[in-house]
Amino acid sequence: MADSRASGVELEQSRTTEHAIERVPTGIAAFVGRALKGPVNHAVPVASFAEFQQIFGGLWQPASLSYALEQFFENGGRKAVVVRVVNGARPPTLTLPAAGAALRLIALNPGSREYLRASVDYDGIGDEPDRFNLVVQRVRSAASELIEDQEIFRRVSVNPDSGRFVIDVLLESRLVRVTGPVPTDRPDRSAHGAAIGYSVSNPDGDDGGPLTDYDVIGSAIEGTGMFALKGAARFNMLCIPPLTRDNDVGLSTLLVAAKFCRDRQAMLLVDPPSAWLSARTALDSLRIWPFRSDSAVMFFPRVQAFDRLRGRIETFASCGAAAGTIARSDETWPVWAAAESEESILRPGLRPAVAVSDSDRLRLAQAGVNTLVSIRSSVRTAITPRTLAAGGCGISDWKYLSARRLALFVAASIEQGTRWVVLEHNGPATWERARASAEGFLDALAEQGAFVGTSPDESHFVIGDERVNRTQTVAEGKFNLLFGFATSKPGEFDTWLVTHQAGASRVRPVSVNRATTSKHRVEWEIETSILRG
Repeated sequence: MADSRASGVELEQSRTTEHAIERVPTGIAAFVGRALKGPVNHAVPVASFAEFQQIFGGLWQPASLSYALEQFFENGGRKAVVVRVVNGARPPTLTLPAAGAALRLIALNPGSREYLRASVDYDGIGDEPDRFNLVVQRVRSAASELIEDQEIFRRVSVNPDSGRFVIDVLLESRLVRVTGPVPTDRPDRSAHGAAIGYSVSNPDGDDGGPLTDYDVIGSAIEGTGMFALKGAARFNMLCIPPLTRDNDVGLSTLLVAAKFCRDRQAMLLVDPPSAWLSARTALDSLRIWPFRSDSAVMFFPRVQAFDRLRGRIETFASCGAAAGTIARSDETWPVWAAAESEESILRPGLRPAVAVSDSDRLRLAQAGVNTLVSIRSSVRTAITPRTLAAGGCGISDWKYLSARRLALFVAASIEQGTRWVVLEHNGPATWERARASAEGFLDALAEQGAFVGTSPDESHFVIGDERVNRTQTVAEGKFNLLFGFATSKPGEFDTWLVTHQAGASRVRPVSVNRATTSKHRVEWEIETSILRG
């Protein structure tokens, strides 16, 4: 019997299904800042404030990040990624007596709230005087019996020539490392009679000082600060709360963060400066506001909420609440929905720190700043949310937040959904399959009204053949896929280029002559503007 898979039609259907592009999730916010405890310079996903509290210690007055996370989840957020950064914080140490000397351990996580304890026994060791068993625990608080994490290391040795040398074994620990010289004698047994004894960590952990812009920016080479997010799962929004309650994030951080977001297909949520105490002050200040970017968005004013630590209403930066609002809206509306909805209103418990009139809302929007509201205005003013490119002197294709988020969503989905090409032969058959999957993805979005234009020729295009995959491209082990879609006028495309090669994938916007950006004209632009650029 003939194999039905030999049919050209059947094979094409199989491949189309196999490589269908999935839509990347939206509404995921990354937060970078100070926290009470937890891992440093590691991107940690959390799905609730309770989970954040368990890992990072919950609310802490010096940590504006903790309040931003609380307001994100209270206002509808569901998924976050947290990076803890510190300024001079020190981890606590732990001392295990060893026949007059000591084996000293040091915690991986810095801070005064990293409570560790360790126990040593010789059970099952036999006649091996250099060996011991080690149990290390993290507990909820000093003198607490509530164990949050535990590690057991059996038959470790103080002998450097052993395959179980304690320094090498503890390189696998999530809690501690060895610090200082290893004693020649193994640590003393911790048991006291029949009871298990523990050595507790010393009170030498330190929380460090207030963050600086240098701490938050971090190092791209070392993967610290915001660059710890490079290896994280995909996120769509980045929040960097104020360095302290009274110290705004600096311009240098905003510039680096906006570029980082542009490279990651994400939006930076910028807090209005603490000095903007009224709509009039904000409008006056915006005339000389030095930061503009189509990868950033601002929501004014700051918000008021009950501070559970201080027991009173306090004013907080708005990025956490705004990110929660966007995430909640994404549960009901597609990212390209431009109109305000019920989901854009702050939930009970949060309210704008100052009142903003409808006329000032319109003026702020024209200057590139959106307004947070807690109730519907009696005078309905339809205002489409803007990016921080809207009030600048230059012309931006993405001054509207919905169009910008749509572009990022499409680019991220196609880049992620075509990575399989690096596992295939880099030739016309693979190119066509990738082009077909991208076109199918854009067709589906067009049918749902994501783009403008009444026909595919006016709304989107995909090119993946030899026009963008020249001999030199293939020789370099690269595959290019060019696509565009219309978000403002039919036939005028926002154009992107995906480049895949082993170990690396990249998607970037490419410039074409917007006066002649018809689908046919794009082919001429490939040579003159896209590939050479």
